[in-house]
Amino acid sequence: MAVRDIAPGAQTFEARIEAARAGSSWACTMLWVDHAPAVAAFLKARGSREPEDLTSEVFLAAFDRLGEFVGGEAEFRSFVFSIAYRRLVDELRKRYRRGDTVELTPGRDPRLAPSAEDVVFRQLGDESALRLFDALPAAQRDVMVLRIVADLTVEQIAQTLRKRPGAVKALQRRALDTLRKNFPADRTLSHRSSDSE
Repeated sequence: MAVRDIAPGAQTFEARIEAARAGSSWACTMLWVDHAPAVAAFLKARGSREPEDLTSEVFLAAFDRLGEFVGGEAEFRSFVFSIAYRRLVDELRKRYRRGDTVELTPGRDPRLAPSAEDVVFRQLGDESALRLFDALPAAQRDVMVLRIVADLTVEQIAQTLRKRPGAVKALQRRALDTLRKNFPADRTLSHRSSDSE
């Protein structure tokens, strides 16, 4: 899509939403590009087996419901993450009912030793951060992943999880206290203040 194909003034979020409501593919693409990476990261961090597929389902549902949407870009982000959270809960419920099965592939074969590269990547970056979150109770983990990975405000998290903002702040505070206790002493834990927006 070339810039010349975009309607004049469509660089604003409001113009994109209006064009998307009218069925414009460029507008839907721009909304996808702006928000899908964060949604996929959230779904992956919370245990989705197919985060890319689920992200696609989330945006199809969001585009179908654009007529219900009211607000600006922050509200749209919250709207999309509300849908993502509900779809994730559905996936996890289905998996729980069916039981946890894993396809045996060469990468998951316990009889094979992992490569040195795989070991290094597992020990660095997102994986180690996600392991810290795994030690948290589910409600605290949801709040921290939505706050850090999805970059939602306390109010947006409250709307997504259907909790009061005060309850979200309390969960975040308890999660940060637990993370401080579990974090290696030789490293520092940088975090957002529970009152900052």
